[in-house]
Parts: sequence; structure tokens; C-alpha cells
Amino acid sequence: MSAERVLILDFGSQVTQLIARRVREAGVYCEIHPFSMSEERIRDYAPKAIILSGSPASVTEENGPRAPEVVFTLGVPVLGICYGQQTMCHQLGGTVSGSDHREFGRAFIEVKQTCALFDGLWAVGSREQVWMSHGDRVTALPDGFQAVAVSDGAPFAAIADDARQFYGVQFHPEVVHTPHGAQLLSNFVHRVAGLKGDWTMAAFKQQAIEKIRAQVGSGKVICGLSGGVDSSVAAVLIHEAIGDQLTCIFVDTGLMRAGEAEEVVTLFRDHYNIPLVHRNASELFLGKLAGVTDPEQKRKIIGGLFIEVFDEESAKVGGAQFLAQGTLYPDVIESVSFTGGPSVTIKSHHNVGGLPERMKLKLVEPLRELFKDEVRALGRELGLPAAFIGRHPFPGPGLAIRVPGEITPEKLDILRKADTVYLEEIRNAGLYDAIWQAFAVLLPVRTVGVMGDGRTYDHVLALRAVTSTDGMTADWYPFPHDFLARVSNRIVNEVRGVNRVVYDITSKPPGTIEWE
Repeated sequence: MSAERVLILDFGSQVTQLIARRVREAGVYCEIHPFSMSEERIRDYAPKAIILSGSPASVTEENGPRAPEVVFTLGVPVLGICYGQQTMCHQLGGTVSGSDHREFGRAFIEVKQTCALFDGLWAVGSREQVWMSHGDRVTALPDGFQAVAVSDGAPFAAIADDARQFYGVQFHPEVVHTPHGAQLLSNFVHRVAGLKGDWTMAAFKQQAIEKIRAQVGSGKVICGLSGGVDSSVAAVLIHEAIGDQLTCIFVDTGLMRAGEAEEVVTLFRDHYNIPLVHRNASELFLGKLAGVTDPEQKRKIIGGLFIEVFDEESAKVGGAQFLAQGTLYPDVIESVSFTGGPSVTIKSHHNVGGLPERMKLKLVEPLRELFKDEVRALGRELGLPAAFIGRHPFPGPGLAIRVPGEITPEKLDILRKADTVYLEEIRNAGLYDAIWQAFAVLLPVRTVGVMGDGRTYDHVLALRAVTSTDGMTADWYPFPHDFLARVSNRIVNEVRGVNRVVYDITSKPPGTIEWE
């Protein structure tokens, strides 16, 4: 962890993670913690600057969340965003009121005065686009502050106390709809807080290697490889730290895409020379899934069986004290709730949930401070092939949830062939990197078709492609019609068992990305 670090106090905003992403993009390490973080922990963290997030709560409510008082006495720069600005003003002696003029969506602010936050970015008199999302607003400033920007709905759209280095903005600089928002946050950490911005993936890699060596010592580590980016980057990083003290276990469930199992084995065993146990358990998995149609039941069978097989194989390795996982930062951020105080929700890693307790192993999680895009950057730093790092996300249960209804080897074979054609055409069109996730789904529906002079009664195949930044929300990808026609033509002609192709144009919400 870098000595130059920023603390982001989360008041429950849906976009707090974006603040962290923007700060890290500026080359500064930061962490998100709940607003209820104790004074002792804040002092121990020793932030060089603090950012207060937005919130769905209201400062005017008696029990609304407040920033710890130490935030304003530590002597470090503070930036309040939306609710963060309001609670800062309220706690320092200003006034916040409910407003009839609410602002949601795109708005424009007029810059009225200069301040260190705007330095080199916004000039007095300029009109700048921002993204607003507020009902309450600041109506009287605390001593020492001045209004540096105004909007139609917020007379104090941006405020500054340059002497104490306290700043507040009513808008959200972290979202892309505020065009200069990233530069504004960069200004805060560089020009206001004076941080160098030397947190890089190269530096992180070196620190992580040292941390792994210190934690593991001469112990043995096992790592469950899923074939995905996260577990693969974790494995290569750990191997670079401790060499053959690491053994990877790859459980082939028979539910991967065409050629993926072979690709994983070749990459790790041949290219990286990492000790690898490859257990082909496809018959076992498909046997247990036979006749099962409920999606939740499928997930439970796959998860439970994975743990059993992994346990078996790790026992054969023997003597391991540590289990490596590709846990990422969004999995461990404490979520904030206002009903019963802060609540910690930690998602179990989909492939190895339940393993540590059962196997009594200590966890090694070298990626737990990173976002997904940072894991990809680390993968590049470690020399993983670009095509592997840039792969679309793939669900833990694999193709099992892309075959609604009963799973059979024949259906999986049809789906793999169709999926290969679809992804091949996406790559040929140069669209793969513009899409978050693309895949085919073999529907439990048969329709009548005509091929040549004969009548067919075959499967319907659905195609799905979405754009997203984090998988939480997603839009369907607007392929040109000629592209869809080409893909449909190829699949119907080349994949025996499919006679109709449809394209899913549902966004998330209301739909989910996967069909099951």
C-alpha cells in the first residue's frame, strides 16, 4: 500500500466506486471505507486527503449520517461531493435546506471565482456541463468558504476554503456525464493535496510480490484456476513471488467454451511452467446435472461438486497451508446501510466459496485491492497474452446457465459451435473490445424450419451482446443488421441442430446479462 493515500468515506452513494476509480486513474492509491469509520482507524490510515461521497440520505434528517469530526481537524485537504458537500457545510456551521428546485441529470454551472480546485481547468466566466442528482442544497456557507460556481438550482454549486483546503461540489465529478470531472478529481489530489501520483501497476506488482513472500514464507499455496482473468492473474503473480511453492488446480467441469480447457493447460503448464493439476471431471458434472432444469439447483450442484473435486485434488497435493483466490476490491468493500448502521457484505468467490472453512487454509488474496480494469493492467505488466487478458467475463457455472432447461452433451456441443461462430464474427468485425460480454444461449424451444426440400424441427439460438463498465448495469449492443444477418446465416448453415437465430435487445435492468 502506498504511503501517499486518499481516504474516501462512503455515505451510501451508488457511484462511490467511481470516485475511487478516478483517483486511481490519476496515479494515487485510495480506499473506500464507511462514514462510520472510527477516529482511531482514520488516524492509523493516515490519509493525505479525504473525499466525502454522495448519499441517498438527507442532511436535514435528524439521524442522517455525518462525517467523523476528525476529518475536519486532521489538517488534510477535504473534498465533499453532493451529500459530502452538504454534510461538510452542516457540520462546520452552514445551513442545508430542502429545495423545490431539484436537479437531476445534466446541468450547467457558471464559474464565479478562481480556486485551487479549478486551477488550470476552469476559468472565471466559463459555463461548464456537470451531472447533478440532489434535492437538498446548501443555503448558507460556513465561515471561511466562498461560492466559486453557481447553477440554476444550486447557488453554491461549488464552494472553496482555500486556506483550510476544504472544497465542496454539489455535482458528481466522478461520473462520465461531467466531462471534466476526472480532471477536477485529478486537480484535487495533485494540485491541492500535492500528491505525486506515482502509484502504478509496476509499483503495485513489486509491493504485492513482497507481501506474498512475507505472508507465505516457505509454505505451500494451492490456487483454484477457473480459466478466467482474475484467478489467472493471481496465479501468475503468486508464481512470480514464490515459484514452485504454488500448485494450481484446474477442475474441468465440461462446461467451458470450445478449446478453453486446452488453452488454460497450455498457458500455465507449457508457457509459464507453473505446477498444474488438471482434473477432467466433465463426466461427473454432466452426470449430476442430468435431468436438472432449475437454474438455482444447477448452480448449487456445480458449486458443491467443485468444492468436493477441488478438495480431493488438493489432498493429493498435500501439505498446503494457503489457498489463493482472485478476490477483487468490489467484493470486499463494506456496503453502507442507514437502517441498522453499516453492514458488511462480502460476496464469496463463485468457484471457491466455502473452501477456506472446509479446508482450514489461510487465504492469499493478492488482488483484493484492485478493480477489474486494474487486474487487466496487472496482467499486462506480468506478460499475460493480450487476448487472454481482454477476454469477456465468463460465469462460474459456465455454459450450464446458457442452456436453459436440461443440460445434455449434445446441447453443449451445439452451443459451443454456435458460440464459436458468433465470437469469431465479432472479432472479424473488430468489435470484440467494444463489447463487455457476448455469448449465445441455446433455448429450450424448437421451431419448424425449411432447409433444402426438407422440413426441420430444431433449436432456437439467442445471441446476447452488452456494453457495460462494471456489469451492474448494461445496454444491449446495437449491431448493424447486416452483421446479424451474416452471423445468423453462418450458424444455421454450419451448426447442425439450430434452425432459427434471435437477438436479445433487453438492457439491465430490467433483464440480467445472463439468461439464468
